[in-house]
Amino acid sequence: MLGQIVINGLLNGFVYALVAVGLTLTWGVMDIVNFAHGEFLLWGMYGAFWIWALVGLDPLLSLPLVVVLIFILGVLTYFLVIKRVLNAPGLTALLATFGLSMVLKNLTQFFWTANYRNVTDPLVSSDSFKIGGLYIRHDYIVAAAGALLLTFAVILFMNKTKTGVAIKATSMNKSAAQLMGINTNRIFAITFGLSGACVGAAAALMASFTPIYPEACALYSTIAFVIVALGGFGNIKGALYAGLIIGVAEAVGGYFIGTSFKYLVVFAIYLIVIQIKPRGLFGW
Repeated sequence: MLGQIVINGLLNGFVYALVAVGLTLTWGVMDIVNFAHGEFLLWGMYGAFWIWALVGLDPLLSLPLVVVLIFILGVLTYFLVIKRVLNAPGLTALLATFGLSMVLKNLTQFFWTANYRNVTDPLVSSDSFKIGGLYIRHDYIVAAAGALLLTFAVILFMNKTKTGVAIKATSMNKSAAQLMGINTNRIFAITFGLSGACVGAAAALMASFTPIYPEACALYSTIAFVIVALGGFGNIKGALYAGLIIGVAEAVGGYFIGTSFKYLVVFAIYLIVIQIKPRGLFGW
């Protein structure tokens, strides 16, 4: 039974990691905590749902389109909100993203009501296959595999492309990056867009098996914050490892102390780790 719980936690952890990668990008590059990160995920899930409802395209097939849509939302957020408060005191940017999260959440309820919505007859079913006494759902393994591949794609983008290297250079020293001819304003916009693209991809992967309603992603910003803090700010690989740790901790905690208190284990791990390693498990 415990093995089954751990497997389920690992599968969830891969998706958590992809969501956290988006947050660690904006936090590591711009030193901004995007409190609307969970609402980006929510809008991605609604985008995947409405594409399915109106066109009949399964969320897995509409993933590239959802990624583009939330990428655009991220870029617009930078130019309309973040750019205006980028050089203001840190609390100003935090409050701006918190206000944005409230706007997006209330717009969600205004446009689409509080009704639960589900994608029926998805391309990948919720049936399970058995491996050595462990049952693994088809949709969960596809979502986990997709999240892992996309996380590695972001790592390759950051390490192997000029834009990715420019993002890393800007995160290290904005002034030096500008002296080297890097347009930091453009880099910040791309970073916010890439952050949105990550959660858009995660949303499309989750939409087939997750009920969609305005509060569906309420905890994801907090969980992503914990994962980023554990993994190290701006550390994408750290976010991947920390996502797996949190996924397993959540599943095991839910099994031993009840689902109502599973996040007690998650936040206890977070508090312990930051006391020992304030820059996270994999931070510099």
